[in-house]
Amino acid sequence: QVQVVESGGGLVQAGGSLRLSCAASGRTFIDYNRAWFRQSPGKEREFVAAISWSIPTTRYLDSVKGRFTISRDNAKNTVYLQMNDLKPEDTAVYYCAAGGVIKSETYSSVRYWGQGTQVTVSS
Repeated sequence: QVQVVESGGGLVQAGGSLRLSCAASGRTFIDYNRAWFRQSPGKEREFVAAISWSIPTTRYLDSVKGRFTISRDNAKNTVYLQMNDLKPEDTAVYYCAAGGVIKSETYSSVRYWGQGTQVTVSS
C-alpha cells in the first residue's frame, strides 16, 4: 500500500524557517517527479515547487522563488521543502505530491497525495 506522509509543519514567526519532509513508501519513487502544493482557507490548492526524478530540474511558484528550496533523497524516498524568510501569506496546509508532470509553471496529473501538514506564519 502506497503511503505519502508529510511532516515538519508548525507555527513560526514571520522571517523564520521551516523544513517540510515527505516520506513515501509502498513502492519505489525514484522514477517519480515530486512536488509540493499548498491550500489556504477559501482558496484553491496551488502549486508551490517541483523536482524531477532524473536530471535535477526544479520549478517554483514565483512568490516563493529565492525563499523555498525543494530537494530529494532517492535512497530514502523522501522529498524536502526548505522554507526561509516565511511570510504570513505562506500560511496554508502543505501537501506533498508524488508522480505527475512538471510543466513550465505548474504540475499536473498527480498520482499520490499526502494528507497535508499545517504551516502557520505569524506576523
